[in-house]
Parts: sequence; structure tokens; C-alpha cells
Amino acid sequence: MRKLIFGLLAVLSTGFLQAQVVGSNHSEYTEADSLRGSLRPERTNYDVRKYHLKLKVKPEEKSISGSNIITFKVVNDMPVMQLDLFENMKIDSILYQDRTLDYERKHNAVFINFEKALKKGITDSIEFFYHGNPIEARNAPWDGGFVWEEDQEGNPWVGVAVQGTGASLWYPNKDHQSDEPEAAQIDIAVPNGLMNVSNGRFVGKTELGNGFTEWRWEVVNPINNYNIMINIGNYVHFSDKYKDLDLDYYVLPYNLEKAKEQFEQVQGMMKCFYEKMGPYPFVEDGFKLIETPYLGMEHQSAVAYGNKYMNGYLGSDISGTGIGLNWDYIIIHESGHEWYGNSITAKDIADMWIQEGFTSYTEAIYIECNWGKEKAQQYLKGTRRNLGNRGTIIGDYGVNAEGSGDMYFKGANLLNMIRSIYDDDELWWETLRDYTETFKHKTITTEDTEKFFDDATEVDLEPVFEQYLRRASLPELQFKTENGKIQYKWKADVKNFKMPVDVFIGDEEVRLFATSDWKNLDRDISPEEIRINDLEFYINSKLL
Repeated sequence: MRKLIFGLLAVLSTGFLQAQVVGSNHSEYTEADSLRGSLRPERTNYDVRKYHLKLKVKPEEKSISGSNIITFKVVNDMPVMQLDLFENMKIDSILYQDRTLDYERKHNAVFINFEKALKKGITDSIEFFYHGNPIEARNAPWDGGFVWEEDQEGNPWVGVAVQGTGASLWYPNKDHQSDEPEAAQIDIAVPNGLMNVSNGRFVGKTELGNGFTEWRWEVVNPINNYNIMINIGNYVHFSDKYKDLDLDYYVLPYNLEKAKEQFEQVQGMMKCFYEKMGPYPFVEDGFKLIETPYLGMEHQSAVAYGNKYMNGYLGSDISGTGIGLNWDYIIIHESGHEWYGNSITAKDIADMWIQEGFTSYTEAIYIECNWGKEKAQQYLKGTRRNLGNRGTIIGDYGVNAEGSGDMYFKGANLLNMIRSIYDDDELWWETLRDYTETFKHKTITTEDTEKFFDDATEVDLEPVFEQYLRRASLPELQFKTENGKIQYKWKADVKNFKMPVDVFIGDEEVRLFATSDWKNLDRDISPEEIRINDLEFYINSKLL
């Protein structure tokens, strides 16, 4: 789940609001957009290896203070390094080898000047000290920022959701998805009596003697910047296990019994996802669900949960079929992101459909495991009511611009359709598992994804991807009667578009190998007798 709202008013009737598309589908970009979204030498000359956050959080002041030790490898000689930190956050100092470095700020970028260019090949670190009152989210997770709440017993309850807006709203980092640290350490001091839960494994706590206790967490796998997270509250903990995977849960005390019942869904989810997608990609860091004062986010190994222990999406079914009321949307969707989004990450947010389309498809995978393939396809068909097909689901590259919110369910329906084009479920699941394993812990592009699924089948998927990813409208399968014969062809934005499609003629399912040229259908029937297999194919059709 990304940052803000899904664009169709019809969605409001379902209670489902998806992520806002950040800066997408427009052509006017600012210098700030380029500084954030592009990869210039000040960014590409180094590779981040580790972030070590050491912060104190004061809920009563809504403030944070401390430092980030940034370990990096120099890829090319580097006189200047760009990091990112929102303008409202105050820089105290930036230290390198015990010396203070000069820097310049432009928009939300920080350009750090080294006295001598750092040489290619070395691994080094800087410590970046800062403080301030980070942006407060008005309605997380639909807008980015801190959430400063109190629980029902009056205890501070703090969370953060920053995807889309950027992790640099609260800590300095290279705020671009193409570069993930290989590890992270998160040391957070909070008022005594509260707990902080972050990503990875709990490694200890220390009472500091000043009214604060530091909670330390360690991540040993690559992690997206926006996934590094803090969750502060009066939490209680319980745990479970699936195979060799530790399952840990942190919830508010008065919700403990509800959580124990609702989180039983995790066992069945893991069984399904392991079978269909492959093993959990962060076993070393464990899996956590953490109750948060906002709806949810896919924070790696520390999934934020705020669905109020209800099935569906806050008790609603986004598909309108009733199928979505059989399971907890936030548990399934946000956990699905551990495979697609956290393990496999789009290099540029223009390609975020890779994360959101695949993860929306994991909802159908879960349904299929529990209620069968037809129910899964009915659910996916139902989600189409949320689509507008008015903008491309790939955004503009290099300017921090996502594509249309259609990336969720149009992406999921595209995958379902490709499975149908394969016409071989064994091949489909084998290809999906291979994809998940091949790109595990990697940042990739749309082209990587297209090639992988195209290479697995003899059908040419290039025009299919081109139409559904880079064009807004659906292809239209047209029929007409000519000289007593039924003819069919595609009308599409992509030149020479071709795609096989399954139709029903009576009770018989027939595959039409349609192209942009008229073809004869060798059946003595009327066009009205032809029905599209719309559980498998997301297209328009028209009788001329």
C-alpha cells in the first residue's frame, strides 16, 4: 500500500482508498522533483551499505533527535555526496573521520563536500546529526509522516508511514529506490514504560537513566528506505512459528485476545505463499505484525496493522463480490509485499506497478489456495470496478513520478490474463516462483519483468505488456459479419497488436488468435452467441 488515494469516486462506496499517485501523469516537473527522482553522480558515485539510526523520540514534543551513521562504498571518485533530508529538519553537523564537513541544502537535498575526493573502491562512513519536528501525517497512510496518537488508556502511540513522500522526511538517506542498504541498525530511545518495535531482530534494550529506554533492532537483509520504521506504544508481545520462520506480534494489551484470533490467518497465508511464490524472503529477520494507529503498511519484517481486527478492508469488500470478506485485507496484502515490493523492488517509482500489481495479485493467490481458482478470478474481476483506464500505470522516469493508481488491480488482472495466455497452470506457478527467486533482494525494472515472463512462453507478450502498461485504454476485440462470415480483430493503441483470447461459443471454450487484421471465425453462428471469457481476460469487446 503506497501513499494516498485511489482516483475513482466509485471506490468510495466500497470504503477502499488506495495510495495517492505521487506526481504522476503530468509533464511539469520541478527542480525538486529531479533532485529527488534522478540519478546523478552525486548519488551514483556511492553505494549505501548500512544505515545506523540512533534517535531519541519525545512524543510530548513531537520531536526526534540524534544521528544516522551511513556506511557506503565509493563506486567512482567522489568529491560531493548527495543525501536527502526534508528542509524542515535541522542539521546539527555532518562528521567524517572526526572532522566537520561543509554542505549545501537545495530543496530536500543535502550536498556534502569532502575536502578531498573519496577514492573509488574504499568503504567508509559519515555520521549525520540532526533534529526537528518531522512532518505530521494528517491521514496516514494516505499521506506521509509521523502519527502522534494516544491509545485508549492514554499512552503515547506513535507510528510513521512515508512511502511515496519519502523516508527523508524523518532521517537522512539516499532517498531513491535503486539503492538499498544491505543492513540496518535502529536504536530508538523512548520514554520509560513504552516500547519501540522496528524492523528485524530485537537485540536488546538499555535504560538510559534520563527517563528514556533505548530499544535496539538489527536488520541483516537489504531493505528499502521507506520500510525502515519505528512503532512506539505500550505493546504486549506474543509469538508463533511457521516452519523455520519466527512470527512475532506486538499489539495493545486490551486487543490481545482479538489479535490472537485474527492473526491465526498468518499460518494459512504463509502455507499458501510458500507454495505458490516461494519461501519468505527475510527469514533471518523474522516476520512481525505490529498494531499501528493507522491502517497499514508493508514495512519489511515489521508489517504495520491497523485493520481493527476485521475481515475485508475495514469491514468492506473492495471487489464487491463478498469474497473479500472472508479474510483480513491488511494482513494478506501488506504481507504479500514482503515478496513483491520489499524483496523485489522497482528501481524507479515509475515502475511501482511491479510492487503493487504483483502484491494485489497475491490477494487472488490467497483466495485460490482457500476457496479455489474460480473464486479468485471472480474477485479479480470484481476489482475492475475500481479502475478508470485513464492514465498509464507506468509513470515518468527520473522525476519521482508514479503511474496511475490503476497499477494495483489493472496490474493484478494483467497477471491473471498472462496466466490465461500461458494456458498451463503448472508453467505459470513455476514461472512465478522462478521470478520471485531470481530477483530476490534485487531492484529491477519493468523491462526485467517483461522479459522474464515473455521468455517463459512461446506467445509474444511484448504487445500485451506495451498496451496494458504504457497505454491507458483497454484493447477492444471487434466482431462483424462479412459475406455471411463472422470476422474478428483487435483495435488497440499499440500498432500491430496481437493477443490470444478465449471466448465461449455455447458451452465450448475456443481460443482466438486475434491480431490487428480481420480473421474469419469458422463457425456457423451469429456474433451474439460469442461470449468473452471475462474471468480470465480483461478487455473490451464490440459488435460492429
